Amino acid sequence: MHKLNIGIVGAAGYTAGELIRILCNHPNVDQIIAQSESQKGKKISSIHTDLVGDVESEFQEKLDVRELDVVFLCKGHGQSQTYLAAHTELYSIKIIDLSQDFRISGSHEFVYGLPEMSRKWIRKANYIANPGCFATAIQLGLLPAMAASVVHGDIHVSGLTGSTGAGQAKTATSHYSWRNDNASVYKAFEHQHLREIGQSCDQLNPSFSGRMNFIPYRGAFTRGIITSTYFNSDESEATLKSIYKDYYEGHPFTHVIDHNPDLKMVTNTNKALVHVSKTENQVLIITVIDNLLKGASGQAIQNMNLIFDLDEATGLALKSNVF
Repeated sequence: MHKLNIGIVGAAGYTAGELIRILCNHPNVDQIIAQSESQKGKKISSIHTDLVGDVESEFQEKLDVRELDVVFLCKGHGQSQTYLAAHTELYSIKIIDLSQDFRISGSHEFVYGLPEMSRKWIRKANYIANPGCFATAIQLGLLPAMAASVVHGDIHVSGLTGSTGAGQAKTATSHYSWRNDNASVYKAFEHQHLREIGQSCDQLNPSFSGRMNFIPYRGAFTRGIITSTYFNSDESEATLKSIYKDYYEGHPFTHVIDHNPDLKMVTNTNKALVHVSKTENQVLIITVIDNLLKGASGQAIQNMNLIFDLDEATGLALKSNVF
């Protein structure tokens, strides 16, 4: 196939910067055109300074759809629908939206882009709704158990995320002097990602009637998510590990491991590591991902690879920053 021409809308933020960083080394990509009203005319590397020496082009005010094969929407939540309503010509090419605007089923023919659950539908899709970062981590900890109907009762989750999960706009809780040496709970029991998680659980196991209880935490670090999920099950630990390993066989980025994972094992990568254990009748699933990659831009590129019939892992052979 010919090399792809990529458009990125809202290209000045964290997720767009990660997209550009990976795509500029993707073997099947020709051009990357970065759109930003606020930064138009400025060099991309003046905003995404880690791209100095790699990307010399400038932010554009507008995109010409005739030049593009796919567009990534990296605008804030609630803004993608508005942008597409004003730029309906983009529906003539592939669209991958990184906001929450189209994640709930029935949204303008968008397919929910979690490859470990929806790979066969993603391959046939024109429009992808990329999952949320917490939603990705939590679902990767739950999919095998839900699909095998081995979860009994309510599900309890706690999760810790880095400051980049709040986006690039400065807020009181992302400011260094507040965030450093600090931690806090936010959106307890009402996080916006619960809707898409519930949708996936219903799809995999329509008879499940338990409640999902989720407590998210802000952490004093920049990138990464760790979630701990526990629920009751009658299955043995050995059986559960087998269920999880069988489910993720053939998925290149999600790995079931036998030791307790930490964030440095996945930061800067598109990997998800899942650890399964059981104490008495309670199952504990620990999941770690990089919120900007597997939780956003890396997964978006994984979806791009799938919809263009490329190897799913193309361009995503990234090493973690363990030290």
